[in-house]
Amino acid sequence: MTNIIEKILFKLEDDKALNIVKLNLKGKTDVADFLVIATGTSSRHVSSISEHLIDEFKKLGVIGIKPEGLTRGDWVLIDGGDIIVHIFRKEVRQFYNLEKLWGSSASQNNKNF
Repeated sequence: MTNIIEKILFKLEDDKALNIVKLNLKGKTDVADFLVIATGTSSRHVSSISEHLIDEFKKLGVIGIKPEGLTRGDWVLIDGGDIIVHIFRKEVRQFYNLEKLWGSSASQNNKNF
């Protein structure tokens, strides 16, 4: 699992995602082990990052990937099983503020993972 999360985080950095946050949910919920939140600069950037990330999950052997919001590009959720990734446009991320929602119950690492 550690190897997969590291590769996902690297791919986000490689695609120029901003403000990448990794929340460790192990032992706190059955939903996933990690929640990753990142920002794209535009709807097209969010969609592009998401498409590349879906390809990366597949390369890593993760099956049953379920993206939502890909065509719109405001907020894409990629359910990679033990890793759930949210990619937002800046304004949408600020509005939903998932870090605040999950941050109180999870250990949080910013881009300096």
